[in-house]
Amino acid sequence: MSQHSTEHDEDADLYLTLLCWIGLGIATLDAFLQPLPSGLVWGALGVSFLSGGLPPLRTALSELWDDHRLDIDLLMVVAALAAAAVGAALEGAVLLALFSLSQTLEHRAMGKARRAVEALMQLRPETALRLGPEGVVEVPVADLAPGDRVILRPGARVPVDGRVAEGSGHLDESTVTGESAPMRKVPGDPVHEATVNLDGILTVEVTRTLATSTVAQMIKLVTEAQAMKSPSERFSDWFGQRYTIAVLVGSVLSWFGFRAVGYDGGEALYRSATLLVAASPCAVVISVPAAILSALSAAARGGVLFKGGAALEGLAEVRTFAFDKTGTLTTGLAAVTNILVLEGEEDAFLALTAGLEAQSEHPIAAAIRREVAERGLTPTQVRDVRSYPSEGITGADAEGPVWAGNARMLARTGATLPPEVARLADGAETLILVGRGSRVLGAVTVADEPRATSAEALVALKAGGKTDILMMTGDRAPVAARIGERLGLAADEIHAGLLPGDKVTLVDAAAKRGKVAFIGDGVNDAAALARADVGVAMGVAGSEVALQAADVALMADDLRKLAAARRLARRTMRVIRQNLTLALGAMAVLVTGSLFFELPLPLAVLGHEGGTLLVVLNGLRLLADPIRAKG
Repeated sequence: MSQHSTEHDEDADLYLTLLCWIGLGIATLDAFLQPLPSGLVWGALGVSFLSGGLPPLRTALSELWDDHRLDIDLLMVVAALAAAAVGAALEGAVLLALFSLSQTLEHRAMGKARRAVEALMQLRPETALRLGPEGVVEVPVADLAPGDRVILRPGARVPVDGRVAEGSGHLDESTVTGESAPMRKVPGDPVHEATVNLDGILTVEVTRTLATSTVAQMIKLVTEAQAMKSPSERFSDWFGQRYTIAVLVGSVLSWFGFRAVGYDGGEALYRSATLLVAASPCAVVISVPAAILSALSAAARGGVLFKGGAALEGLAEVRTFAFDKTGTLTTGLAAVTNILVLEGEEDAFLALTAGLEAQSEHPIAAAIRREVAERGLTPTQVRDVRSYPSEGITGADAEGPVWAGNARMLARTGATLPPEVARLADGAETLILVGRGSRVLGAVTVADEPRATSAEALVALKAGGKTDILMMTGDRAPVAARIGERLGLAADEIHAGLLPGDKVTLVDAAAKRGKVAFIGDGVNDAAALARADVGVAMGVAGSEVALQAADVALMADDLRKLAAARRLARRTMRVIRQNLTLALGAMAVLVTGSLFFELPLPLAVLGHEGGTLLVVLNGLRLLADPIRAKG
């Protein structure tokens, strides 16, 4: 069926459909209940034919003129005119009324799918509270520029992409990332347009204009995705075009066949018109896009963007999921994993360590400061701080000189590594020693940690059937083994010490067993992403580069979304198979009835349009949001 109606035309479609049905109702009343004046009946039939036939005829002629394609709409108009020509004008009106209804419902359903993400644009406020030299002034959101600062009050929507400059609070980011739980934001954290500030007063520094915002990028990508046809959709189009020509030619030839077996001219035309309706492939052609568009919209609402139906179909067929470790399976941020205190209390030891690391920009120092902040501790005041590159840091507190560092700093101070500390130095984590002079006060181990959702996501992927998992990293083998063990991976699923080219080689090898999806950050590992059948970037909200880099984009740092997206993709393929089976089966029954059992035209009409409505409604079941519900 034609997909040319726009949102602006949807109301007109509805009014014309109502007019067509009113005309049909009057004619039906005359035929079965109460005779009416013939002029009124013929006028009603004329209204029904015009309101139900002109829109598809206009579309069909436009397709024929502009694209040199025979549109399926033309079959319906020809069938209705043929019915009228043999004295079955009422049946022709029924055909056009049902066809008009199914087309209107299809267009409105597809419009709903298309607008599911575009509705995000309606969520942003028209004005924002900009902080400037003159104070807080309300200005149009379109006037905001990178570097501006805006005040975000509790309950307000974020007007543009930015980062928190002052304040802290929780934001509802479900509109962008699909994450249902509120996310805490502190200074330095990014915030996205159309999300909601739940509590706290935030000062947000603008980083993007409206035209380049995360939501604008989502709209652009989803619109492009809906225009990119999957293999199933391309086959559906190919089939529809060639089959339409075959039906038109076959219907003409069938008239001669019916005449040859003894039917008179009028009856032969009636039988040919019935065959034309029965053999029309409307349900077959709409089977695939009804499911694909619904699934794309459901996925986008759940925080997963597919670059078209091909990516959706590809994910459903993936056999091997290859994961980059750092920043994908892990947080990408160092975190304190163990604390061993040899002298004093643990809180005092941590406070001293944080005081030493207060001036350092090293990721290890940042991990210790985060641990202290989460515990609500105040770092000890340390003076005369001095850094020794690749060794550590020294300083002095109220009790005298202190130091923190690695084995080289231990040697510098003349201290000896205690046996209980030596057991922590297994090479899988970074060990930081803290001491005074030649005494070791304790030690802290720091390492990149698995994401909270990674293990659950891997279990869900494996539960989806025969699935291979690969973890790839450039880190040393002990580090990779530690993370792999935490995630429940077997030794043969862990690959460490890899260069970018090594990852491509592994993807190549996995591709011999079936389709491969590579999951990374969308910026690094570009070669592996390109080589994989399906490239998946995660946590890309706010990252235009990452959004453009992959076939599938997970807006949040939640790998459970990948497992849910795979379930949706597989469910979509099942719905497509159901639709095609239903459509082809119904068409075969109707054609057989038309050729050999003198199927009445009204039954052919009901069977044809009923099948079309069923496949559209079956596809729309995918609009329910399984990614958000199960992810």
